[in-house]
Amino acid sequence: MKLNIIRTGAFLLVVFLQFSCGINKGMQHRPDISGIETIDTLRIKHNDSLYSIGKNSLLKNKFGIWELYVEGDALERGIINGSLTRELMQKQEVAFMNKLESLVPSGGYQNFLRKMIGWFNRKIYLHVPEEYKQEIYGISRFASSKYNSFAPAYVRMLYLHGAHDIGHALQDLMLVGCTSFAAWDANTEDGKLLLGRNFDFYAGDEFAEEKIVAFINPTQGHKFMMVTWGGMIGVVSGMNDKGLTVTINAGKSKIPLIAKTPISLVAREILQYASTTEEAIAIAKKREVFVSESIMIGSAAENKAILIEVSPKNFGVYEVSNSNQLICSNHFQSEAYQDDKRNSETILESHSQYRYDRMKELLTASNSLNPINAAAILRNKEGLNGSELGYGNEKAINQLLAHHGIIFKPEERKVWVSANPYQLGAFVAYDLDDAFEIFKNGSNLKSVLNAEETIPADDFIYSSKFKDYEEFRILFREMNDLVSDKRTVKKEDLDRLIQLNPNYWKGYALAGEYFFQQKEYKKAVIYFKQARSREVTTLLDRQNLEKRIDKCYNKL
Repeated sequence: MKLNIIRTGAFLLVVFLQFSCGINKGMQHRPDISGIETIDTLRIKHNDSLYSIGKNSLLKNKFGIWELYVEGDALERGIINGSLTRELMQKQEVAFMNKLESLVPSGGYQNFLRKMIGWFNRKIYLHVPEEYKQEIYGISRFASSKYNSFAPAYVRMLYLHGAHDIGHALQDLMLVGCTSFAAWDANTEDGKLLLGRNFDFYAGDEFAEEKIVAFINPTQGHKFMMVTWGGMIGVVSGMNDKGLTVTINAGKSKIPLIAKTPISLVAREILQYASTTEEAIAIAKKREVFVSESIMIGSAAENKAILIEVSPKNFGVYEVSNSNQLICSNHFQSEAYQDDKRNSETILESHSQYRYDRMKELLTASNSLNPINAAAILRNKEGLNGSELGYGNEKAINQLLAHHGIIFKPEERKVWVSANPYQLGAFVAYDLDDAFEIFKNGSNLKSVLNAEETIPADDFIYSSKFKDYEEFRILFREMNDLVSDKRTVKKEDLDRLIQLNPNYWKGYALAGEYFFQQKEYKKAVIYFKQARSREVTTLLDRQNLEKRIDKCYNKL
């Protein structure tokens, strides 16, 4: 294995040297920043939770969500956004870079990784619209200088807009197992379109601490809101003032060899410039992407939702027939992907089909959806037929790691965004029409949330089971690191780990792995069998357990 790694590294280094000229071009490219010196960057700090620049503002509401309002042309929006959110942006970058460093702890390998990321992103600037490059450049003026040795601030900001894409392509970098749904006509309480989704993007606990609900008023295109984080102008979940919603779900991808248009920027362009599903499809078609993604589009004008399924070499549109609901997990459903081998493998081997089936089950049980029972669905932790999965299992709709959950009522321009932790905190309500009217009248120094329609936090966060789960997450990481490094683990710690989350297979599997390393095969096989008797997440996980059990018996 080490020889293969060395050979792969040598090959990549040769390729890197061949394309070093292209890397330099990418590093040196800058958008047009004419007039930048005339933009007001002076931020007024009213207190630790409220900042403003003219009509633009950043406020932290009582639920811990930051509310950002930015208006103007691309460069203005970027500069003002960066100035208002500078601490949040720098915190996000530290969280993300710490995640990279934890995966690649060696200084030498980090340097190699830096060069490889530069090579991979050497042409990304050719695939990002000038408007968004200007906006990203403006934001980058307030980025930390801490990581300038990795890449200049503007270039780093471009790279980070492809983090979602790279994350689900590499799979081990981040968990991306999002689940979303749409319902309308007979399937909702009032017949109006209703959409919900969990954004299960994980880059460490710190990454989700400072979520932002951004209200953007561009000089061109539609006004819109999106859930985001510091430094991010791409869209993962959002709705515009025409009642068009956009959410993205990762699909199975090959490891890409070169970055093109980050999917979040495709989603941003749709949100800013489309008002119908037809317009959304036209925008998605003209952009080259480098990973596979499902983009769910909800349209108030048409009272329906569709899926745009994109990949580097294929494009499909999925619309349900004879149905008033649409479900999306992490596999494709359109005719264009019916014979796609990679998609078929995803359905067979991953937890995508399981979550799809569970969402279908939950929607059938709640056939008159409203925002309150939509929130209950997004918070659901059980498996098919209400079975116990163990907390944190990726087969659950609620995997207890989401960056956010979100619910849309497009026709009414209403949206609910979950406060921490995960999607268990209150779903904070906003009315887009009301919010933009308030912002239009001048610098807003109060929250624009709709208190009357905010959905309370899930009672689960006050339970002993939730406290046990939070302890389990910390202890599992500690124990997993010890076992991975083949260091000594206390048996009482392994017992405690299992007791904290007794229905989750991973605690038993980790204990089995430890005793296997210690050559205590009788103990190991007992734990491996206990893990196998639980709801194991993927086919590969189950196969690995079977192999371990067989090896234990062979050793006995």
